[in-house]
Amino acid sequence: MATRTVLVTGATRGLGKALVEHFLNAGHTVIGCGRGETTVTHERYTHWRLDVTDATAVSGMFTELKRTVVTLDVLINNAGVASMNAVALTPLDAARRVVETNFLAAFNFTREALRMMRKSSGGRVVNVTSVAVPLRLEGEAVYAASKSALETFTRIAAHEFAAFNVTCNAVGPCPVETSLTAGVPRQKMDRLVAAQAIQRWARPEDVVNVVDFFLRPESAMVTGQVIYLGGVS
Repeated sequence: MATRTVLVTGATRGLGKALVEHFLNAGHTVIGCGRGETTVTHERYTHWRLDVTDATAVSGMFTELKRTVVTLDVLINNAGVASMNAVALTPLDAARRVVETNFLAAFNFTREALRMMRKSSGGRVVNVTSVAVPLRLEGEAVYAASKSALETFTRIAAHEFAAFNVTCNAVGPCPVETSLTAGVPRQKMDRLVAAQAIQRWARPEDVVNVVDFFLRPESAMVTGQVIYLGGVS
């Protein structure tokens, strides 16, 4: 695969950090962003500390990228938060934060990135969704709704972006050991795993494998697709 410029949101830890390290090891130029500092140090890595829901900060980052990077080939909307609670017990502010992070931020990053991807030989957008959407788990109504919106956005954006030679797909991990799942009771996560055809936790490399598939030059005809891990459908 030819070297590319890749932007990963939520890049400071967990799956985001694993994606950053994977692309650096593959020889790509990587830009990461997140609310925290990064522990990744590499000559081909640039990190932006920002809140993905802060439209002003995001706009400022893209203004600088257009000046210094010029072309963006890949966007991975990985940043996400969860608020797992019964609907009646979920504060409005918590619900708003989940939707703004999981959906609206991805929408904004994609909209900004598309302007740069038009200069690419074949842009790729990959959104990170969740098996919480098809499993319809109690206590995850807001989280699943935000990811469901992201999936619908993925499918429709794929049609709109085709004219610019940009594909848009999504990967839905089953439980992965990250900070997002660390605060969820283990019994609940075990029940989720039990609902899968492949009854084990996913590893970051399982997710990276699907992302790599979407990015391959041979996948230029693959767009508007959502792939769930673990045999969930």
